[in-house]
This record gives sequence, C-alpha cells and structure tokens, in this order.
Amino acid sequence: EAKERAKILAEAAALKQLASDYMHPEVGVKTTDPTLFGRNYFNRYSAPETEDERAEILAEAAALKKSAVAYMHPEVGVCSEDATLFGRNYFERASAPDVESMEEAEEKAKILAEAAALKKSAAAYMHPEVGVKTTDPALFGR
Repeated sequence: EAKERAKILAEAAALKQLASDYMHPEVGVKTTDPTLFGRNYFNRYSAPETEDERAEILAEAAALKKSAVAYMHPEVGVCSEDATLFGRNYFERASAPDVESMEEAEEKAKILAEAAALKKSAAAYMHPEVGVKTTDPALFGR
C-alpha cells in the first residue's frame, strides 16, 4: 500500500509540473543533460524572410481594425477624399414618398402609447420590489 501511495503522489507531482510548465511557458526548460538540445526554426540563417509577411499582416490588421471601428460606431460617418465618390439620399429627394398621413400618424401614436404601457407593465412585473403607488384612499390590498 505504501508503494502504491508513493506512485500516486509521484504521478500527481509530475502532473502538477506539467500543468505549471503549460501555464508558464516564459519560464523555459531547464536540463542538465548535455545531449539534449533544441533547434530554433525562426532565427536560423536559412529561415525565410518574414519582414514582408509581417508588414502585410500588420497592414491587414490595421484594415480590419478600421473596418471594425466603422461597424461599431456608425455615428462617426464616412470620410472620403475622392471627388468621384457620391451617395444618393433617398429620403429627401423630390420623388420621395410624401410624409405619412394623419390617420397613419394617429395609428402610430396609438401603437407607441400601447408599447409604452406594455413596457411599464413589464417593468412592474420584473421588479416587484418597487411597489405600487396610488392616490386613491379607497384602494387597499392584503
């Protein structure tokens, strides 16, 4: 039983060392055996040139960042220096459809009022700790 326990503790120590090595690669590998060695494939003289690739990757990363910022912040707008670029405003042109009619405006106001009432009801349902406020003294609850 003592041998088995020692074996389990040795395995646990080895697993702990592996986990530590995996989580901290900056520590490096320490060895005392002179026959062990490693080869660096990135800094050798016969390694392919990576400066062009690095510049290309950095340019692509900058373009992706610019695209992501433009996507996440549409309020910034589009800046262009090319005089041949233009856009068409479909909302303020002469052939644009007329402004909504009075009936449509009334229906829209009714729908928005119903939506506000539903929002208020949902907020009251989701937050029962707020309580109910009333001005009628005849109202009471158990």
